[in-house]
Amino acid sequence: MEAKQLNKVSLEEYLSIEKESQQKYEFHNGFIYAMAGGTYNHRLICGNIFGEIRASLKKESLDCRAMNSEIKLHVASENSFLYPDAMVVCGEVSKSIKDPNAVTNPKVVIEVLSKSTATYDRGDKFFMYRQIASLQEYVLIEQEKPQVEIYKREGDLWQISRVTGLEHSLHLPSVQLEIPLVDIYEGVVFEEES
Repeated sequence: MEAKQLNKVSLEEYLSIEKESQQKYEFHNGFIYAMAGGTYNHRLICGNIFGEIRASLKKESLDCRAMNSEIKLHVASENSFLYPDAMVVCGEVSKSIKDPNAVTNPKVVIEVLSKSTATYDRGDKFFMYRQIASLQEYVLIEQEKPQVEIYKREGDLWQISRVTGLEHSLHLPSVQLEIPLVDIYEGVVFEEES
């Protein structure tokens, strides 16, 4: 999703603006960004990954919940509210004391990359996500080709791996899931194919 920066506001103003407008905004230490819609492939991949995670968690009877991009994430240490494309929260859902509509304890965060947000998702946004103590895996899904990057917490360090090709699977050891890339990209037509 692309975001458009608006003027600096207080946290209370942000929450009021979002409530009154029914529009999603990310909040970063006083600056709010209106969330613009993504491409067809972006939306399709987001739906696919959420659906696959939800079904797998249910099948495995794990005490975890899949959340889509309608659920807000509060990163208190960075004074930020974000809308990841998907998340997994395990155990009891911890909600923000600043906004009860935001969670604070994801185990997995997933973003679908776009040309305009890829640098931000790999840089500043990943820095914010790393401040979340419960976060074990951060997943970046390309929409232009079948490729997924997985950042896995190993103590104070993050290990990076990449999975490429529809014949491979995304492994999420923190929630004991394996999702074939062919399912993540179901229905997606890549540019070279069109």
